[in-house]
Amino acid sequence: MVEFTTEPFELGAFPDHAAAARRAADEAGLEVTVGPFGTSATGEAEQVMAAVTRLLHDSLDAGANRISFQVSVLPVGEEVAAP
Repeated sequence: MVEFTTEPFELGAFPDHAAAARRAADEAGLEVTVGPFGTSATGEAEQVMAAVTRLLHDSLDAGANRISFQVSVLPVGEEVAAP
């Protein structure tokens, strides 16, 4: 599982860098949950690692100036709490 936030924050809009991050996670086949202060995505380890690499490149290219990550390894079958 990976949790991520892209910055700068934009009130009232979904910035291009946030959309790029979300697209990278979606297209990697991860299960994505968008929260008010960040996004979580779950999948197999290789899917998550590939998504993180693309997410970094695509979000920075789209204008992010900071990307925060937290990666967690979950036991098989464990449910993830929404952010």
